[in-house]
Amino acid sequence: MEQRQGGQHGQQRIRVAVVFGGRSSEHAISCVSAGSVLAYLDRERFEVLPVGITRDGGWVLGQDDPRALTIQNRELPSVDSTGTALALSADPTRGGLVRLDEGRAGELLSGVDVVFPVLHGPYGEDGTIQGLLEMAGTAYVGPGVLASAAGMDKEFTKKLLAAEGLPVGEMVVLRPGTATLTEAQRARLGLPVFVKPARAGSSVGITKVTSWADLADAVDVARAHDPKVLVEAAIPGREIECGVLEFPDGSVRASAAAEIRLVGAGRDGAVPEFYDFQAKYLDDVCEFDIPAKLDDATAERVRELAIAAFRALDCQGLARVDFFVSEDGRVVINELNTMPGFTPISMYPRMWAVTGIDYPALLSTLVETALARGTGLR
Repeated sequence: MEQRQGGQHGQQRIRVAVVFGGRSSEHAISCVSAGSVLAYLDRERFEVLPVGITRDGGWVLGQDDPRALTIQNRELPSVDSTGTALALSADPTRGGLVRLDEGRAGELLSGVDVVFPVLHGPYGEDGTIQGLLEMAGTAYVGPGVLASAAGMDKEFTKKLLAAEGLPVGEMVVLRPGTATLTEAQRARLGLPVFVKPARAGSSVGITKVTSWADLADAVDVARAHDPKVLVEAAIPGREIECGVLEFPDGSVRASAAAEIRLVGAGRDGAVPEFYDFQAKYLDDVCEFDIPAKLDDATAERVRELAIAAFRALDCQGLARVDFFVSEDGRVVINELNTMPGFTPISMYPRMWAVTGIDYPALLSTLVETALARGTGLR
């Protein structure tokens, strides 16, 4: 690979590997997020290496073309498996990306200063790639192994938040071999409930259940993505989100909050019952208020709880914290996303833009924070 070109004033650029795709059901959304990151990374400061992970787990050198990673005519993108096969060495004495293609296997393709793992869901956002990067001694954007694993598993997210005295909703965990709720559990949760995979995102596999007769089918839908299923009590009210960002000096800030409102009908003519995958990415049915139209006290409460949740899971780098503001004004934490979407419509970069940090500056801050933190127990 060519030697790095100098940035401004002849300084060597930081080499950033943007890793995307992956084996989860959120493969396509990861690709869209990566397209935005590739488009907005400051090329004067960063040399960018696009690294795709195919749906079956193969690592390939991708094309540095953000347009190839967009949703076009409702068609979702995916990683092109024809690129140069490679792997990230877990040996910190070698480091970097190693070629696997025939005749050149084992050659170092490129060193890497920092990895930006734009991966959503299992096999990426759940602590797995973070563990690999820790082994390799390679700095990376976002929370570490523990926070990533706990943030991905909504059962343990809520348990850690509750242990810190933070407000969370009622839930029941259905582990493998358990397919229904007891009468006491049904009475405690009430109707409606939301049935969801414990370790998935982008609203994949979620069903709103308004009759207990539909519970078994909803559990089957969730179990197509995860053998562990959560049944959560519905909290009527408003859906609010807030971004948290760590800076290179270790300080942490919360963004302006945002509200998601479902206002239109999808292609089937119906208004979605909740902010599901199709509403998020394929249908123009949502409006967003950034900042959310909250009274000052509630807005401040959201920001305080967002940082408290970030601390409770021992996060680093970034997180998006999702809330319900109930009809009686209670603020309840729904979940925490350790690698939120970075697509053109994603709330995390939009909230920070309103707060005063535009997309390129946001990405630069994330990379700089990763480099300042390093790996291990420094």
